[in-house]
Amino acid sequence: MPWIRRDRLLLLLLLGALLSADLYFHLWPEVRRQLAGAEPGCPCRRPAPRPALPPAAAASPGARARRAGGSKLRRLLAHPLYSAPEPPPRGPEETLLSRQEAVRYYRRKMVRWNRRHKLHREELNLTSPDSLLQLGREASWLQFHLGISRSGLYPRSSPAINKLLHDMQDFNTVSADYSQDEKALLGACDCTQIVKPSGVHLKLVLRFQDFGKAMFKPMRQEREEETPEDCFYFVDFQRHNAEIAAFHLDRILDFRRVPPTIGRLINVTKDILEVTKNEILQSVFFVSPASNVCFFAKCPYMCKTEYAVCGNPHLLEGSLSAFLPSLNLAPRLSIPNPWIRSYAFAGKEEWEVNPLYCNTVREIYPYNSGNRLLNIIDMAIFDFLIGNMDRHHYEMFTKFGDEGFLIHLDNARGFGRHSHDETSILAPLSQCCIIKRMTLLHLQLLALPEYQLSDVMRESLLLDHLAPVLTEPHLLALDRRLRLILKTVGKCIETHGEDKVVASDTVPLFDRVTPTS
Repeated sequence: MPWIRRDRLLLLLLLGALLSADLYFHLWPEVRRQLAGAEPGCPCRRPAPRPALPPAAAASPGARARRAGGSKLRRLLAHPLYSAPEPPPRGPEETLLSRQEAVRYYRRKMVRWNRRHKLHREELNLTSPDSLLQLGREASWLQFHLGISRSGLYPRSSPAINKLLHDMQDFNTVSADYSQDEKALLGACDCTQIVKPSGVHLKLVLRFQDFGKAMFKPMRQEREEETPEDCFYFVDFQRHNAEIAAFHLDRILDFRRVPPTIGRLINVTKDILEVTKNEILQSVFFVSPASNVCFFAKCPYMCKTEYAVCGNPHLLEGSLSAFLPSLNLAPRLSIPNPWIRSYAFAGKEEWEVNPLYCNTVREIYPYNSGNRLLNIIDMAIFDFLIGNMDRHHYEMFTKFGDEGFLIHLDNARGFGRHSHDETSILAPLSQCCIIKRMTLLHLQLLALPEYQLSDVMRESLLLDHLAPVLTEPHLLALDRRLRLILKTVGKCIETHGEDKVVASDTVPLFDRVTPTS
């Protein structure tokens, strides 16, 4: 049957011709481009990708700026305001925790957790081996806790913070649960109140394989979306990228009052559903019509599948904020903000109608002495930059007393509207007309072209795995708002004089930041 062999030969010749054409027109040009790119001095040479940065980093404006003029972030951190050595804690009263006491407490807590975990597996008749958790003395979360001092949540040069961010990104989760406020809501819900955790306010506590914990806030809003102007601040979405960006901004301002936060893609099935022991949390998981795994908050008010968050089909973006030390080890006070807003659809607080409200605050303890009022103004400046109108309370560690720093928690309602600057957030500054000298120096430095705030933030945010974290309009809004802050301070100085406005503190000789020509 020779005609069959002839057909086979023709088929082989046709396949060979197709393969040759593919090699000549597709593969060979690519090989030539690669060889040409390896030659020194070639203008088309493409830099090798940096594994530490996400793919979006290469084409971003920040990357182009770094290639053009070097790293502004590195230059900022080398400035004497940031590179001056910090004095070590002078004694146990300067640090939050005793190492021995903390290790002993967490070891007991881990033993109890291992015992409960073992009982839970026995109840489910799970026989597969499951190793018990071990407390490592060098665990990054433990080092973070031990590094908290009177000056801030972490030292400027702390290597534990970068390691903690890396661990929260990479470590497996071993348990997931609702946060304490949402648990409390399951038992009591006062539906006459407007503001309470609901389906649009969802956060979970995740525990990792090293026994560290983080607060997980899932993605609820696309980065390009703006909060509608008719939306009240107390029913706004909580944005995961706002938590991430707030941590980076806090570090750039050298406040160090926001817990370390990083973005991560969470597998909602593997990292939450399969490790949670909470039956209520298990019951709110479902598969959507698009075959995505979803879950929602369980509470008596507004908790429906319409407010669910969904993976794609399992992966979901979210922010992870490191937990602070246990309240049993380091009690904290939650104090109402003197400039708290009205959490109702009608009515205003006194500060909104009385421009002399600060005179009243100055007569009230603890704002009548010490630096508490100055810390409130620091917090107002931070909130104005991120556009956060939801700062109804602030927290402090009781150990550090009245002179302790304010912890800037819950920043997820920031970065909602880049097209609007809510100047009422600056009321503490504009009404009291006082600011820390060091805060003013940092703001003046970040207003200079060589240290421009938007460029430094853009570069810092590229280090996060969910980059780009903020859209370009949000980054540019930071520069605009910074100018408004400095303009407000300038008006205060014109009216009252620099000696009255700029609070004196111990600063080095570089206490004047002069713009370059």
